[in-house]
Amino acid sequence: MINKQVATIAAALEGVQDGATVLVGGFGSVGQPNALIEGLIEQGARNLTVVANNAGTGHVGLAKLLAADRVRRIICSFPRSSGSVVFEELFTAGKLELEIVPQGTLAERLRAAGAGIPAFYTPTAAGTKLAEGKETREIDGRLYVLEKALPGDLAIIEARRADRWGNLTYRASGRNFNPVMAMAGKCTVVQVQEVLPLGDLDPEIVVTPGIFVDRIVQIDATQPGQ
Repeated sequence: MINKQVATIAAALEGVQDGATVLVGGFGSVGQPNALIEGLIEQGARNLTVVANNAGTGHVGLAKLLAADRVRRIICSFPRSSGSVVFEELFTAGKLELEIVPQGTLAERLRAAGAGIPAFYTPTAAGTKLAEGKETREIDGRLYVLEKALPGDLAIIEARRADRWGNLTYRASGRNFNPVMAMAGKCTVVQVQEVLPLGDLDPEIVVTPGIFVDRIVQIDATQPGQ
């Protein structure tokens, strides 16, 4: 019997190694798996490379993981925002490496990893500093940059509902980067608000098929930040 639900966040994050590449779902704080991030802090893995849309805001969620000195490198599209105080402090002090990736390219690198595509050409960033050191090619008179797929050792994401097989649905804008990160993780762990019996999820609204999911943990939706 396939049952991907685990009882605790600690069990969901068992086996995360130092130096792992961790894909963190969300768009800003929307759809960010804060309960799993808290669990990752408690789990203790260090020298992580984090892939996310942004570099965290305030002192919760991803920003809290950075402040705990667990992250060596971050790959994101929007490192600075009005609340990115932790990132700015660490980066200015030389304690955090940064790779900026245009948002569409970031999404496609993740999707490519999930689809088994090792690399692709894109015109985005051609002729800019972001293309320095990368292979370029002119196709039909236009310059393209070769971008490599971006898999993760671990993907931590948030979904609204799941069944025990790992099929997922999302709520509105909480969908964002979560589905492509689920595809790109070698081990995908999901925090959900509801786990429904098999057959109760309409297959027409399933966004992430269970084949991409390894572990599910149900969290209390009334917790702050969830």
